[in-house]
Amino acid sequence: MMEHEQERMQQLLRKTMQPVAGRAGAELRRDLWPGMLRRLEAPRVKVPWFDWALLGAVAVWLVFFPGAIPLLLYYL
Repeated sequence: MMEHEQERMQQLLRKTMQPVAGRAGAELRRDLWPGMLRRLEAPRVKVPWFDWALLGAVAVWLVFFPGAIPLLLYYL
């Protein structure tokens, strides 16, 4: 790049990119750790039995018909 092209690119980047919180090296407005603890203590999502049955049926299908693996990958 030529010198004037590089300067133009820097000007465009400074113009379009907003500074983070108004200044470089800005700190977070709040602590993220309490939110992470709440998320870890939240109740777990339970997977319905039908999903496990469907997964088992697909696994058995692929064991007995290994030629179906490309077909399954195609539709995923």
